[in-house]
Amino acid sequence: MDGNFLLSSTSTRNDLSSLIFLDLSNNLLKSSPMFYWLFNFTTNLHFIDVNGNLLEGPIPDEFGKAMNSLEYLSLCNNKLKGKIPSFFGRMCRLQILDLSNNKLNGEFPGFIQNSSWCSRHIFRELNLSYNQITDKIPKSIRLLSELEILSLQGNSLESDVSESHLSNFSKLYYLDLSGPSFPNWIQTQNSLIKLDISDNGLNDLVPAWFWNKLQTLYILNMAHNNLIGSIPNMQLKLPFRPSILLSSNKFEGKVPLFLLQASELLLSTNKFSDFSCGNMIDTNLATLDLSHNQIKGQLPDCWKSINRLLFLDISSNELSGKLPISMGSLVNLEALVLTNNSLMGELPSSLKNCKNLIMLDVSENMLSGPIPSWVGESMQQVIILIMRGNNFPGKIPLELCYLKRIQLLDLSKNKLSEEIPPCLNNFTALSEKIINRVETESRVYWYNSTYYEIYNLFSYSYYEIHITWMWKGVERNFTHPELILLSIDLSCNNLIGEIPQEITNMVGLVSLNLSRNYLSGEIPSNIGNLSSLESLDLSRNKFYGRIPSSLSQMDFLQKLDLSHNSLSGRISLGRHMDTFDASCFEGNVDLCGKQLNKSCAGDQSLVKPEKAAGHGEYYVFYEAFYMSMGIGFFAGFWGLLGPLLLWKPWRMTYMWFLNKLIDFLLVMVEVNLAKH
Repeated sequence: MDGNFLLSSTSTRNDLSSLIFLDLSNNLLKSSPMFYWLFNFTTNLHFIDVNGNLLEGPIPDEFGKAMNSLEYLSLCNNKLKGKIPSFFGRMCRLQILDLSNNKLNGEFPGFIQNSSWCSRHIFRELNLSYNQITDKIPKSIRLLSELEILSLQGNSLESDVSESHLSNFSKLYYLDLSGPSFPNWIQTQNSLIKLDISDNGLNDLVPAWFWNKLQTLYILNMAHNNLIGSIPNMQLKLPFRPSILLSSNKFEGKVPLFLLQASELLLSTNKFSDFSCGNMIDTNLATLDLSHNQIKGQLPDCWKSINRLLFLDISSNELSGKLPISMGSLVNLEALVLTNNSLMGELPSSLKNCKNLIMLDVSENMLSGPIPSWVGESMQQVIILIMRGNNFPGKIPLELCYLKRIQLLDLSKNKLSEEIPPCLNNFTALSEKIINRVETESRVYWYNSTYYEIYNLFSYSYYEIHITWMWKGVERNFTHPELILLSIDLSCNNLIGEIPQEITNMVGLVSLNLSRNYLSGEIPSNIGNLSSLESLDLSRNKFYGRIPSSLSQMDFLQKLDLSHNSLSGRISLGRHMDTFDASCFEGNVDLCGKQLNKSCAGDQSLVKPEKAAGHGEYYVFYEAFYMSMGIGFFAGFWGLLGPLLLWKPWRMTYMWFLNKLIDFLLVMVEVNLAKH
């Protein structure tokens, strides 16, 4: 009954006393009624799986008293709290106990030290990972001598695990632990087939003897630590073709050839400086991730020897020179990621043999020459095509219109010219209305069609997609396939002509960026047909005419940039159009409207009359002029009359001067009158 969204019942009545197998995983069951409902199962119930529910609080002691026949118990992926009960040590038939991904706390469970003889010799699997268990791992753990699987990762355990802890585990084949020093006790373990010591803060050299353990492993995961040093180039045979995950460490030097016998080899985010595929004869390597290292020089021309590759990521290194012709021998390749290097020259024509490519990313290099027509003719399975930031000149080849499955096309930051091909509406995946639209926490949308096509491709691999592109005016790094968007970016080129009318038929499009080109003409009046659009950037072109009123019909539009064109007329209001600020429309001198705080011809002033003077173009000048007059009058008045009023000698001198001046004027008047 798993995955049916069952709700807890308040009834504890249970009439299924003969039941042996009970699976209630992935429902909505809660703790209190659930545990008490199970109490009635006594002698016959052997299997209980209630993982992925809403169980909260402590595990009641009564549960252990009732479950005497239990062999398998999974309570993982709930919200259980409190200490791990001691009754587990008295359950003589319990072989598998999974309490992972809860909030269980306290010291390491004492049920191991106090366990009965029978339980010690029957326990096969113990998973306590990702809880809040503290203190030290007791040496009594070695009493569980029949353990095959032990997982304690993701707790707050204080001490390293030593050989004295695990020397009794002759059957252990899966181990998932943590500790700051490299676990040398692994040297005594001869039955391990899966080893996961990832994300444990290991800060140490890996001893040379350890790499011999790869001969018996199916999975080795030491990713996300601080492991240092180089890996010795040993003559080893890896018969089980293990998945080897060493990403996010500080390994350096050359990648040894024996690692290429793996089925998956993830070495990203280290300090490797050299790589060669050598002359491997027998290899099943399907995934190779060398991204974010320090590999220099030209790519080796040896790819024929590892031609079973499905995923190849060599991005963010220091590679230069041309792509080797032998890369065309990777006929099974589904993802090729070469972004952020210094690769030069044209794409080799041998790549047209890679007809199964679903993702091709050669962005941020120095590649040149026209975009080959065979990209569209031969790679018709492509969903993601990113060629941003190169020196590709000339026109966009019409053959790209054959890519009917494409969902992300990024040709920005190149030297592309001429017109946008009208046949882009042949992109079927972008021309179909998306029905199932789900909003994620990061305000990015994924679509069922995209999710299943891309996620299912990578789901059987540990490889994780990384895509960097411009989203709503900000360059973002997407690391999950469910965040792949339905987008076209042709910005920062030399494109001319009008926007093809056919683009308005791409009703599934989520983001369209045509900014920083030389496009002209009017924006298509029916651009509102792009009803799924969230981001539209047409800035820094030569568009003229009115802004189409149909833009207001685009309910999901969050980012709009029409700035620095020659648009004119009124900016429409209504719905969300009045939420865009002036920066979205600036640089269009003939635009008007509320968004620009600029009235249109025939409108009443957009500002109140009593405040109009405060917004005139000479307002600052008049304000300074009147302020200067006031200050000047004040200074002149008190500079002249102040001394006369406050100092008597000056006041007497001033009065004497006035008397003399009056006498002089009277004499002059009388003289003038006498002459006439």
